[in-house]
Amino acid sequence: MRRVLIDVRPLRRAAFRRLWACGLVTTLGAQLTALAVPMQLYDLTGSSAYVGLAGFVGFAPMALAALWGGTLADVRDRRRVLLATTAGIGLTSLLLWAQAWARLESAGVLLALVGVQQALFGANAAVSGAVVPRLVPRELLPAANALQSLVSWSAGIAGPLLGGGLLPVIGAQALYLADAATLGVPLWAVWRLPPLPPTSAAERGAGPWQFAAGFRLLASRQVLLVVYLADFAALFLGMPAALFPQLARETYPGANVGVLYAAISAGGVLAALFSGGLTRTSRHGVAVALSVCVWGFALAAFGLVNSLAVAAGWLVVAGGALLTLGVFRKSVLQSAVPDEMRGRLQGVDTVIAAGGPRLGDLAHGVAGASFGATWAITGGGILTAATALALLLCFPGFRRHRGT
Repeated sequence: MRRVLIDVRPLRRAAFRRLWACGLVTTLGAQLTALAVPMQLYDLTGSSAYVGLAGFVGFAPMALAALWGGTLADVRDRRRVLLATTAGIGLTSLLLWAQAWARLESAGVLLALVGVQQALFGANAAVSGAVVPRLVPRELLPAANALQSLVSWSAGIAGPLLGGGLLPVIGAQALYLADAATLGVPLWAVWRLPPLPPTSAAERGAGPWQFAAGFRLLASRQVLLVVYLADFAALFLGMPAALFPQLARETYPGANVGVLYAAISAGGVLAALFSGGLTRTSRHGVAVALSVCVWGFALAAFGLVNSLAVAAGWLVVAGGALLTLGVFRKSVLQSAVPDEMRGRLQGVDTVIAAGGPRLGDLAHGVAGASFGATWAITGGGILTAATALALLLCFPGFRRHRGT
């Protein structure tokens, strides 16, 4: 049974344990801001278009900052870069609180602050991913990624529920302030980290040549390209969230379709809790492909059912597969890339992980409007699984890749 439950061996490493424990608090705080921003925008403008604009406004700064932050992580002390980005996120949360407290009632100011905060989030995510392989041994990377995923997916359930209950009582400004306060915890944890200077003295500064080196490495490593193709296929072809409102009107009228959103996160949490057997495997390439296949087939089945309970069950299966995909995608990246290049590749990883679902929302929305939700979801799921199988068959290096 112990080999089935989540592998906690990385928590024996004090530095990783502190970062992980702090993540329990800070990820929940970030979810409070993620809920407060769209609610405040809608209250200010009365338009869902502004709410959608917030996602668009945040993506470009986040993508650019992730690439730049990943480059910095390779040429500067990662501990210092992580401190700076974490402090910047906290300061931005304070500014969000200040605009709400001052009753500026400006959508422009709010959107500008969202753009700044998303940029800092992007840089912080790129650096964080490059720090973990310096804190735990290579064979424990899948387990460490599963532990971190458990935190973020659990917060994806608890955060909206907690924020939704608190927002009518204490208001958006209190949620912003709570988020800012929680960021004091990771600042302490990062401060306690040992120095994490670059492992190579050959590169100094974050010039364009270092920035481009990450893309050159990605182009030269077949296994990395194939893993990214598999991940992008899963998020672009498969992610059905944009069609949940259409399902609410056409397939499940009058039902609480919010369970569809929660089901994917619930599946991810369950998969993380029982990931012990999975994360001990060394066949990381095969694990990526099988995760994408299960995700695709589960979504194909989800698109064909008319019962909300059965649909939620298939989404739980899909969510478990999606979490497993994320765990092994990160593990391949962290194990197949030399330490002096990990930051730059983590920046690319952050962009792809965030950009896939956004482009997928657009594709699914158009397909759902043109062919109906069932064809869009089931067709996308089948295409996703077919892509994973094709990659597994066509690229022997991907099929044979091991993490140890």
